[in-house]
Amino acid sequence: MPVLHNRVSNEELKQRMLAETEPRTTVSFYQYFNISNPQQFRDDLWLAFEPLKVFGRIYIANEGINGQISVPAGNYEAFRDALYAAAPELNGIRMNIAVDDDGKSFWVLRLKVRNKIVADGIDDPTFDMSKKGKYLKAKEYNELSADPETIIVDMRNHYEYEVGHFENAIEVPSDTFREQLPMAVDMLKDKKDKNIIMYCTGGIRCEKASAYMLHNGFKNVFHVEGGIIEYARKAKEEGLPVKFIGKNFVFDERLGERITDDVIAECHTCGQPCDTHTNCKNDGCHLLFIQCEACAEKLQGCCSEDCKEEYNLPADEQRTRRAGRENGIKIFNKSKDHPLRKHREQWKAERMQ
Repeated sequence: MPVLHNRVSNEELKQRMLAETEPRTTVSFYQYFNISNPQQFRDDLWLAFEPLKVFGRIYIANEGINGQISVPAGNYEAFRDALYAAAPELNGIRMNIAVDDDGKSFWVLRLKVRNKIVADGIDDPTFDMSKKGKYLKAKEYNELSADPETIIVDMRNHYEYEVGHFENAIEVPSDTFREQLPMAVDMLKDKKDKNIIMYCTGGIRCEKASAYMLHNGFKNVFHVEGGIIEYARKAKEEGLPVKFIGKNFVFDERLGERITDDVIAECHTCGQPCDTHTNCKNDGCHLLFIQCEACAEKLQGCCSEDCKEEYNLPADEQRTRRAGRENGIKIFNKSKDHPLRKHREQWKAERMQ
């Protein structure tokens, strides 16, 4: 039996990827359908994808599949055909090809079996994912969203909305999708007869959200087919006005792909226009935040003077300081309640007075 997982160090794999000369294509895809044996399905995909040098993250659960990968351009069709052949429900599914891409987003293939492909917190056995909202293509989105009575709901996290969103979209201010679902229902409980458009990065969250809204009594629910990625690609291909402004946050090394030239966010340190996400260089923090080049140079890529000071300590002293520190939500902390974010909100409020 072949080894069905990576056994080479991440650093070596990254260097191999960076040394490649053939361009790569970055693609995201998902499909909700029943997988009776997720582990076997996962192993079969590994055997099909590993020889094609597919890198990225693919999650598999009883409810379906969710993947973000890169593949050498010359292997793209073979990869697509292998995915389509893996199950009848995958034959011909939409492939969201990245808009702003250098192909250097992944360097290892990770296929993981999970309880769900999107953590949603839904435990109602009567919830039916097949009863979902209506798809909207780019042209249809532009037409329906032009109606001032239409409600546009961003089903991404606050740090995604901050750097880019559709015109007139409302934010559901939360840290996680599982928090957002009941919040969206509550926020719109008096709008159950309105046209409601939901959207997300690639379509997977807003598709489930549309089903959840219908499950909770909403009547006219729509979601953007393929999310922001597919919308932007189709709008540009068809010469349509692009109604998304700013940058689309993505969950790979790029941390964002530019849709328009608008910069609608601010550096979390100094308040200058900026939409570049980064992780704090201090290994005891790794906060995801927005930082301009000047502040990155001043703070050495850290989010604060405290983190900069710790970052410059000898390695053993850094480890001593971090000993016993509760890293659970601090590492890669994206929380809207993080002290740095609270400081920024206070700074902005004072500036407006």
